[in-house]
Order: sequence, then C-alpha cells, then structure tokens
Amino acid sequence: MTNVYSLDGILVFGLLFVCTCAYFKKVPRLKTWLLSEKKGVWGVFYKAAVIGTRLHAAVAVTCVVMAFYVLFIK
Repeated sequence: MTNVYSLDGILVFGLLFVCTCAYFKKVPRLKTWLLSEKKGVWGVFYKAAVIGTRLHAAVAVTCVVMAFYVLFIK
C-alpha cells in the first residue's frame, strides 16, 4: 500500500492523474465537460492532459518503472 504523504505516493498520484486526464482527452464527452477550461483550477486537468499526450512515451515508461518499484521493491 502506498502512502499519499510519501514521495513515491505523490509520484504514483501524479502519474495516475496525468494518465487519467490524457484518457479524458480522447473521450469526446469528457473532453468537452472536463477539459474545456484552460485557466484556473479546472485548467490543471487540461494541462495534465497535454502533458500526458505530448510525453506519452515517457509517461508510459515511468508508469511501468513505478509499478515495478511499488510491487517488487517496496
């Protein structure tokens, strides 16, 4: 179990957030509902979706490495 208040917990949360927002960008209804704002608090979802789509290879590799770390090392 990963604790949210540890560094690896924050990294896991950030990776899941970026991956989820990138998925939301591919779904038309969710894109118009959640990712329409580009500024303010709701803009965080848009910015995470942009990071997830532009750096999809790096995000995927980081997710695999983090999964290996959480499952086998920690």
